[in-house]
Amino acid sequence: MNASVNKLPTGIVYIVGAGPGDKNLITLKGVECLQRADVVIYDLLLNDALLEHCPTHTEKIKAPDPRIRATRQTELNQLLVKHAKVGKIVVRLKGGDPYIFGRGGEEAMALTEAGIPFEIVPGITSAIAASAYAGIPVTHRDYASSVAFVTGHSAALRSDSNINWEQLATAVDTLVVYMGVAHLRQIVERLVTHGRHPATPVSLVRVGTTSQQRVVQGTLADIVSKVAAVQLESPAVIVVGEVNRLRQHLRWFDTKPLFGKRILVTRARAQASEFADRLEANGAEVIQFPTIKIQPLERVDVPPLDKYDWVIFTSVNAVEIFYERLRENGKDVRTFGGIEICAVGPKTVEALNDIGIQPDFVPTHSRGSAIAAEIEDISGKKILLPRAKIATADLPKGLRDRGAHVNDVPLYDTVKVASDGEKKRDEIETDLLDGRIDLVTFTSSSTVTNFLEMFPAHPKTLLADVQVAVIGPETQKTAIEHGIQVDMVAEKATIESLVEAVIAAYCNLSS
Repeated sequence: MNASVNKLPTGIVYIVGAGPGDKNLITLKGVECLQRADVVIYDLLLNDALLEHCPTHTEKIKAPDPRIRATRQTELNQLLVKHAKVGKIVVRLKGGDPYIFGRGGEEAMALTEAGIPFEIVPGITSAIAASAYAGIPVTHRDYASSVAFVTGHSAALRSDSNINWEQLATAVDTLVVYMGVAHLRQIVERLVTHGRHPATPVSLVRVGTTSQQRVVQGTLADIVSKVAAVQLESPAVIVVGEVNRLRQHLRWFDTKPLFGKRILVTRARAQASEFADRLEANGAEVIQFPTIKIQPLERVDVPPLDKYDWVIFTSVNAVEIFYERLRENGKDVRTFGGIEICAVGPKTVEALNDIGIQPDFVPTHSRGSAIAAEIEDISGKKILLPRAKIATADLPKGLRDRGAHVNDVPLYDTVKVASDGEKKRDEIETDLLDGRIDLVTFTSSSTVTNFLEMFPAHPKTLLADVQVAVIGPETQKTAIEHGIQVDMVAEKATIESLVEAVIAAYCNLSS
């Protein structure tokens, strides 16, 4: 028998640069690699949201901590080889760029020696990204035509270091030092000793590209004392050069209205992405902690639509689940022919438009009583109301009070979820009690009640020193009934309006 028949297939390793912090700075190719990955071995400081690109079967392995494992790199190399040798697609997910102080070259060499195929997917290195997010271009026609990247690790400062500080100090206009915060004094001394003027501007950018980014500016003459005064710690890059003068004109990231705010989103994960994106676009750090999930009811008989004059959709979920039920029964949008459609809220209108339906009536308010009051004469009309199992009774009551015949059909339920397990819940509890979360948002009454049930020991205490924003009066009413002080209420029951309310509140606080 040919021995090659039993030979295990060889996989491949993608060494992927993920950028320095902002999850959106990873390349499209990097995302594609994650979407195909059987195994991901990722660095400690990476944004965990990047792992959401992985399929459900992906094995996620946190890389050994270099601060406590001297053999870290050897262990990593062995892990890459081990998983690739059994035919797996392996992604080595690294912060920044693999080949700029990322030891990607060492990992690639280990794979070469083991006969494992690999590809390098470049990433945005922190010297470029952190500087840009701080408003500091590393080159500029009037200030700098050259730039150098250098490690500030202790090994770079030894007498036998291969870094020629004597020439480097004045060889380039802009110097960006990685991993140098702990050795800032020695780095400054070397630069000044070898000819860099003490008045040269310097900036330190800590955890650049994230909502916790912090910038300390000074000169070579005073930057050490300034950093010590604010107790700035790593990770941070050190930018040396005249380009630092441009920050006062080019700041854009840390001037956003929600910059530095940590906001807890309790909405169902499947619906939270747009909300989170809008908050992050305004500078916030979003912590997703879903307290509910949308669960379609298994046994729902969709009644024949030709018996009805109206169908009222109160949410995107109602549209999507109802239409799915129609399709399961071999029907499509033609079933709605001759029936008038009401859509509550712009997102519900969009959901109907997506399936080819233009609603006949869109109320100005989302409250049940307002909908019932605004709709045309419905006396004697038959109305189908497909919606959530736990929806309030004010809408069908208001419709019946006006003489309509209402069939209130529960399509789905909003059920409590475990929110990624006990560890995540404990982390949220600690952050709330320690003041590390600025704002908690609630987008429905069920998010309020489920949130409180998740913390039975002291639910009200958790929110005593944190601000609370809610999507509308019904959610506000539920929160108040549970003893929660509400600080922000959306003018309209939409995500856009809730984000606007949050921004307005923080702008007023800062003015």
